[in-house]
Amino acid sequence: MLELRPNCEWCDRDLPPASDAARICSYECTFCADCVRVHLRNVCPNCGGGFAPRPVRPRAARRPGVGLEHHAAGTQRRHLKHSEADIERFVQTVADIPPEER
Repeated sequence: MLELRPNCEWCDRDLPPASDAARICSYECTFCADCVRVHLRNVCPNCGGGFAPRPVRPRAARRPGVGLEHHAAGTQRRHLKHSEADIERFVQTVADIPPEER
C-alpha cells in the first residue's frame, strides 16, 4: 500500500491524498508535477527513475476495510537528500535517457 507522502520533496508544496499534482517514482519519492517538469525533467533525484501520477486513495470505504478512513495517508514530510546543484548535474546526465531504459 502506498504511503501517500504529504509534500513535494523539492518545494514542500502540500500534496493531500486526493491531489492530482502528486508524482511518485517506484520508491515513492514524491514531488509535485511542476517540480518534476521544471526542475527534475522526469528524473527522480534519489534513484534516477521516472515519475507517474500518484493514484488517489478513495476517501470512503467502497469495500469493507479500505479507503482513507482505514488506511490514512502518511504524515512525515520529506525533503531533498541532495543539494540542488548536485541534483541539476545528476538530472543532466540522465534526462535524455527514456525512463524505461534507465
